[in-house]
Amino acid sequence: MNRKSASITSPLLDARGLVKSFASRRVVDGVDLQCRSGEILGMLGANGAGKTTTLRMCYGFLQPEAGEIHIDGIDRVSDPDRANRLIGVCTQDDTFDTDFTVRDNLLRFAHYFRPRPTDMENRVGQLLTRFDLARYADAKPDTLSGGYRRRLMIARALVHQPKVLFLDEPTTGLDPQARMSVWELVDGLRQEGLAIVLTTHYMDEAERLSDNLMVLKAGQVVSGGAPRAVLGDLVGEHVIVLDANIPQAGAVQQWLREEGIGEPTRILNTWQIALDGTGLAHFSAVFGELRFEVRPPNLDDLFLQLSDKDS
Repeated sequence: MNRKSASITSPLLDARGLVKSFASRRVVDGVDLQCRSGEILGMLGANGAGKTTTLRMCYGFLQPEAGEIHIDGIDRVSDPDRANRLIGVCTQDDTFDTDFTVRDNLLRFAHYFRPRPTDMENRVGQLLTRFDLARYADAKPDTLSGGYRRRLMIARALVHQPKVLFLDEPTTGLDPQARMSVWELVDGLRQEGLAIVLTTHYMDEAERLSDNLMVLKAGQVVSGGAPRAVLGDLVGEHVIVLDANIPQAGAVQQWLREEGIGEPTRILNTWQIALDGTGLAHFSAVFGELRFEVRPPNLDDLFLQLSDKDS
């Protein structure tokens, strides 16, 4: 996918110091996030890390206990109507009105905004064509496949021409072909200058789409920046993959403990061990007789590492 670099401008979404608690448990604890025109910010973290709660505060579904949120310079608290006019939201769950057709879902949703979008019939027609929904314009949403329902959800979030788009796990439950189709649509929206905030549990999705990542753990940001930089910070430069059942397994575990690396991540019958360059050289010198694979880290390694530390 082609990427359009976000220009060095003020962020369209600028949230600072966000705090939110439920039942005396702080689920978001001082989170900052920014997203600029033509940029996708990927938010990662295990279940309960605070991703969806952070998003809901940014798009106004929840009120933060502390912190500030500005949408294109507009304070969300003091001027929520103007802020809402500039954002689009695609939630995890489909929230259509099943009594109306695909076209009417888009038209009626557009009426909720003030000022209303101009030339709504033409705008809806463009969206139906772009999202390959024109052939289903007169159908009810519940007759569509999962992939086309997701397309309709994103199209509805764009009907009023927002500047910031929130996508909360937009491809959950879709087959691989439908997921890739949604990726292409999202990438095109980035190239048109939208600021897009994306949460996902699909690591390949985050890695392919995100210009920047923000990693949450227990309601706090533990790392942020370009995907490769985040991986280097939290995982390492290299990942060793070797058979977990080799006779030397005990010696490998002992070496890891002595080096302060901890236990390897086990996936089926393999161990995945994240190391920096010096660590890899040392491991190779000590265990040069072993057969192992060395590969670059990926976001699956990051997710597993965060999950292991939380467990």
